[in-house]
Amino acid sequence: MTQDIDVLILGAGVNGAGLFRDLCEQGVTCVIADKGDFGGGTSAAPSRLIHGGIKYLETGELRLVAQSTLERNLLLKNAPHLVRPLPTVIPIFSWLRGIPAALRTLFGSTTAPRSRGAVLMKIGLAMYDFYGRRHRVMPRHQLWSRARALREIPPLTPRIVAAGQYYDATVTQPERLVWELIADGLRANPASRALNHTAIVGTDGDAVTLGTSQGPLALRPRIVVNAGGPWIDRINAQLGAPSTLIGGTKGSHILLDHPGLLAALKGRMIYFEADDGRICLVFDYLGRALVGSTDIRADDPDEVACEDAEIDYFIAALQGLLPGLQFDRGQIVYAYSGIRPLPASDGTAPGLISRDHSAPVAEPGGARRWPIISLVGGKWTTFRGFAEEVADTVLARLGRARRIGTQALPIGGGRDLPRDPAARQGWIARAAVATGARPGRAALLLDRYGSTAGPILTAEGPAPELLQDAPEYSLAEFDWLIRHESVVHLADLVMRRSAIAVTGRLSGRDLDAIAGRCAAALGWDSIRQAAELAQTEALLTRRHRLRLLAEAGASPPPRAGLACADGPE
Repeated sequence: MTQDIDVLILGAGVNGAGLFRDLCEQGVTCVIADKGDFGGGTSAAPSRLIHGGIKYLETGELRLVAQSTLERNLLLKNAPHLVRPLPTVIPIFSWLRGIPAALRTLFGSTTAPRSRGAVLMKIGLAMYDFYGRRHRVMPRHQLWSRARALREIPPLTPRIVAAGQYYDATVTQPERLVWELIADGLRANPASRALNHTAIVGTDGDAVTLGTSQGPLALRPRIVVNAGGPWIDRINAQLGAPSTLIGGTKGSHILLDHPGLLAALKGRMIYFEADDGRICLVFDYLGRALVGSTDIRADDPDEVACEDAEIDYFIAALQGLLPGLQFDRGQIVYAYSGIRPLPASDGTAPGLISRDHSAPVAEPGGARRWPIISLVGGKWTTFRGFAEEVADTVLARLGRARRIGTQALPIGGGRDLPRDPAARQGWIARAAVATGARPGRAALLLDRYGSTAGPILTAEGPAPELLQDAPEYSLAEFDWLIRHESVVHLADLVMRRSAIAVTGRLSGRDLDAIAGRCAAALGWDSIRQAAELAQTEALLTRRHRLRLLAEAGASPPPRAGLACADGPE
């Protein structure tokens, strides 16, 4: 049978998930489907920043900066369990350089500016504060002297003349935020559906057939939204509407086990210019030093990985910035890469391709009865605003009115979250009494999951069985995630519903134990369990450079910066 629905969203990254939640809140019946896992494509490979895009000031994208800073501030309020303030330092190497180059860029030059001096940075930071004034939740910028910068970050190169400090934000688990958007949509409209690991089988122009684990599913939508990110052109071709909308660039990142670097950062990010003019960054991400990113033209999102040349680039950039520290490949615990779904753009330096978004429409034609709205470009930070714009377009085409705005709508575990220290301590105390959990454990899960920590603590009970090599996680915790968060494969659990893989804290024996819980909850036989283990190990070790502890009797890998059980991650 063919099921009639209002909207079919193809692609469950952050843009698709944000739109799904918004439309479900308006009472629109949607199906969102992804050939992989929710948030498993480009949305799993960002710099893990929620930021206004200070560098877009020099390209004149002032509207984008204004929207991005607003959305950053809203996310700090609506998802405080996953989005947190991040003080950011910009080393400055001259006083006056960069002004002519910045003016050329502002007026359309396609070459990247270099050596942004203190005067230019002061102007830029003041503008950034101005654009970030709506719903402001963080302090304004400061300009540091050279002496103060070297006092604050001693390993920093003495070649600097000054430094600027301002505030942006980081998202601790971007893949979880995507899942929580989808879960919110399903909660708002139970008639909607969310399908992961579901491929497009074909279309006759009337129905779109998807391949699910239960067999083919035929859907007759009134509107199709292509939220496939770097796969947009491939999806449009499958739908009979060929396009050339995407000209993506590859961004890679590495995570280091480097306690000395984390101690020097003191919770800050350094946002710096490498020798080739490319903007790089390094900050403390859940006890690891996250370093990124590259910006290389690429067009195969299925095979993208962090290459040796990119790692060499990162290490050289860090050594030049922080000569007081040592860096080498042995410190790498994880690496990842993704393709930014940027608009097709020839002859422009990759770093200058606009990060703004658009939603071109392919109207019905030939046998195809429904329009296709393609979500092109955009930043992770602006997903809510982008979703709101497209949702309004969809509602107008459906002849419906908006019922609720999303500006002040909490996301997932941000709902009913204690907002001040007294309320937080009260929540922890009540959870400890209700579940028998130690207060430290309740605090840890509250920071990790927000208010969703409540049912997880209940499932754990007073004496959870902790993992052997990552004792900040429990088997009951993973069991709850498996049973409540649409986990299909082992990789879904360790790479996207949790941060255990990306932080390099996943050992072979812990992975075995987690796979056992998956098998029990999902009904896998021993053959399926072994296959899932083999596939996940291969993916993590080959594409992501994770070193799994597998040898019997071996010591667990170092866990630099790991919080104790009585504190947050």
